[in-house]
Amino acid sequence: MAGALMMDLEGLSVSAGECELISRPQVGGLILFSRNFASKNQIRDLVSSIRECSPEIIVAVDQEGGRVQRFKDGFLELPALYQVGKLYSQNKDAGLSAARECGWAMSSELTDLGIDISFAPVLDLYSESSKVIAERAFSSNPDEVITLGMAYIEGMHEGGMAACGKHFPGHGTVIADSHVDLPQDNRSAEEIMGSDCRVFEACAQLLDGVMPAHVIYPAVDDACAGFSKIWIEGILRQKFAFEGVVFSDDLLMKAAHSVGSIENRAQQALAAGCDMLLVCNEPQSAQRVLDWLAQQEHPGSRRIAAMRSKTVPGTLDFDSERWSQAKQLMTQLHAIA
Repeated sequence: MAGALMMDLEGLSVSAGECELISRPQVGGLILFSRNFASKNQIRDLVSSIRECSPEIIVAVDQEGGRVQRFKDGFLELPALYQVGKLYSQNKDAGLSAARECGWAMSSELTDLGIDISFAPVLDLYSESSKVIAERAFSSNPDEVITLGMAYIEGMHEGGMAACGKHFPGHGTVIADSHVDLPQDNRSAEEIMGSDCRVFEACAQLLDGVMPAHVIYPAVDDACAGFSKIWIEGILRQKFAFEGVVFSDDLLMKAAHSVGSIENRAQQALAAGCDMLLVCNEPQSAQRVLDWLAQQEHPGSRRIAAMRSKTVPGTLDFDSERWSQAKQLMTQLHAIA
């Protein structure tokens, strides 16, 4: 069993206080941000220090590419997924290969440092109206997102990393940013299920994790998807037969505040079917959730432990022909108009 809380660190190393916190059984994951990164060697040492505090903890990062890449200096400059989609529209074989190689390169570079998961790929649909998703998505066409998303996931698996699709059932068509607002998608259930959500249904058996959106879909439920038993248990788990880990999006995002206190958010996310709760950038709130989980004697999740066991730490050969070709591919993708 693994603890339900995923928290973060303040700086480039683990303090004694942070080590004590992450060693507690309620903490099952740790997410790294740009503030935690100085160099590859520093990240390797940081992950090693984290493991000394908690050997089985999941270490995560957002390393999608484009504008969402936490580790940059010394790492491949990963393209936005929309660049991969553009290549696919020009040459399907080349685009499909690029999606797989981007997933492989990203995951291989991270597992080489001992990191378990990048919250990727984005499986939302592209829309010019959505500034928060936009070029983070492969395409506006669900079938193209399915095809490219599957290839990317296969590449991640080849690199030894579990894949987490986001943001279920689809964040790409709403204008508001859930980091600072409470988005609402007013389309019919049929339209949502037949487009955005169809991507997650198609990929459900390949994905190891799913992150729901902090978006309300009134035609289906009045609660945000991340707090909705209808979306998580009824649709994702029962209808789509998804058996992996459900990660809440950050419970400190503005959209999550509608549920009430941080303890209420944790309770409702778990009740809806989330396995792991992300509480980021506010240590006192993470402490409150940790204490609440301890009071509730929350047993943790076997799914989280099972996903952790899928990570295959490897030693990446930076002199290999495949790595050289991956670097060339990144340059090619960045140049696509």
